[in-house]
Amino acid sequence: MPMRTKYCGALTAADAGSEVALCGWVASRREHGEHLAFVDLRDHTGVVQCVVDHAHDLRAEYVLRVTGTVRPRPPGTENPSLATGAVEVGDCEVEVLSAAEPPPFPVTDRMEADEGVRLRHRYVDLRRDRMQRNLRLRARVNAALRRSMEDQGFLEVETPVLIGSTPEGARDFVVPSRFQPGSFYALPQSPQLFKQLCMVGGLDRYYQIARCLRDEDLRADRQFEFMQLDAEASFVDQEDVISFMSQAVAAATEVATGGTCPEIERITWAEAMERFGTDKPDLRFDMELVDLTSAFAGTGFNAFRAPCVKGIRVPGGADFSRARLDRLTEQAKDYGAKGLVWMRADEGGSLDSPVARFLSEDELSATALALSAEPGDLLLLVADKQATVRRVLGLLRTELGRPPVNEGGFRFLWVTAFPLFEGIGDDGRPIPAHHPFTMPDPEDLDRLEDDPLSVRSLACDLVLNGWELGSGSVRIHRPDVQQRVFSLLGLDAEEAKARFGFLLDAFGYGAPPHAGFAFGIDRLVALLAHEETIREVVAFPKTQSGADPLTGAPSPLDARRLAELGLRLPPPS
Repeated sequence: MPMRTKYCGALTAADAGSEVALCGWVASRREHGEHLAFVDLRDHTGVVQCVVDHAHDLRAEYVLRVTGTVRPRPPGTENPSLATGAVEVGDCEVEVLSAAEPPPFPVTDRMEADEGVRLRHRYVDLRRDRMQRNLRLRARVNAALRRSMEDQGFLEVETPVLIGSTPEGARDFVVPSRFQPGSFYALPQSPQLFKQLCMVGGLDRYYQIARCLRDEDLRADRQFEFMQLDAEASFVDQEDVISFMSQAVAAATEVATGGTCPEIERITWAEAMERFGTDKPDLRFDMELVDLTSAFAGTGFNAFRAPCVKGIRVPGGADFSRARLDRLTEQAKDYGAKGLVWMRADEGGSLDSPVARFLSEDELSATALALSAEPGDLLLLVADKQATVRRVLGLLRTELGRPPVNEGGFRFLWVTAFPLFEGIGDDGRPIPAHHPFTMPDPEDLDRLEDDPLSVRSLACDLVLNGWELGSGSVRIHRPDVQQRVFSLLGLDAEEAKARFGFLLDAFGYGAPPHAGFAFGIDRLVALLAHEETIREVVAFPKTQSGADPLTGAPSPLDARRLAELGLRLPPPS
């Protein structure tokens, strides 16, 4: 008989009477008399009960091979909560394949262990149903993405991991060269330049599930290294890119949920900022920002004599305690506001607020009407510069309204028409909102030098439930437009050639119009798995501090290795 003939979780009543060989880990053991025990054997498919003689030497997480006969459980002992609860394996012979130390935490989803302990013993943590479920979901998502891209005519191409350093908005991880002491490779923040070179090379449609590395601060949706679906296509426009990637995420969503992904909504960057105060809004709840500037145009209340006044309605928020309202006020100040005005809508339809006596009846009525206030609601108002008002209320909206990750379904959103530049740096130069190869909107090209902050780009983002999944754009393929953008950034032709020469040289040999997009697979899978952090869908993640408790990385190199690489560390300060 082979080592294994069946998986534990696959046994059903139809298998009754058949002899099977199972392999797995001891999930639990229950004594039944002096010589008999029930052993729950677990593999990645599930658990089955095995009736074993002389099981005293079997402990949790021992690895066993069990042979026996499948039979119905005795009447009254069935377990309807277990997929295999109608059967058990009897007449068992047990072979211990591997003994095990007591695990550092129970291998069950019913108890949550400290994350540091879980990551230190990740090989044990991966046995839990939650991790098995998440990683197998991730594999199905990857397969669905590949099928979708290939069905749309994309060619999978692997790009280098050791490259030259290129500015992409975050710090590079660098690797010293042993053959050229004092010189370094960079690990790719993305395959951006290489995929554009693929377009110059005539590959037409490229994709890759690419590993990218960025030395930036970690958080729930960010790790040093991450995986993204990366794509580029020639002779396409932004609508084509949105179509390609919409089909890909729809395929991934459908394999994860078993349902059909609804058509993805679309909004411009300006509208997203105006309505939600963020370019990655969560559409699972309302609480939109409402402009009240005109309602207070002639106000005598000094705090509302500002360029912009907006408010949000918090349904049922009138029950908030004064202490909580004070904390919200402090939060608003931490976010950059000068203050926060709150109003409670009472049963009579009027607004109760510490500042009500400074406002006219018309101003209060206009506020209640604009925000559609109902009895029991809380209204939060901020007055300041437009950007500050949007940011503060956008953060408060998310803080107060965002539902749990497993509620509200999946609300994808395309955000389009981003500004080409996000602001002016300390050097007086505009800062690219995406990267310097993003094509300006042709309608705005005549304002590029005179009013760069008003120029829109042919860039778009994909958002899911308030998380930015990824970004893309139509690329600049015309040398004249590219040099205009470089000049705005302070790069003359000589410096641009020094930094991006290989790409610019390639464009000189005939670059097709092209566009591309990339989105984070870790983030997509985390949301599809209803997880709050991507660490739960990554097999071997780092901690919040960037450490790897499993391998001890990062760790120092000894003097011999440093010398071999031509490196010398400064003395401890």
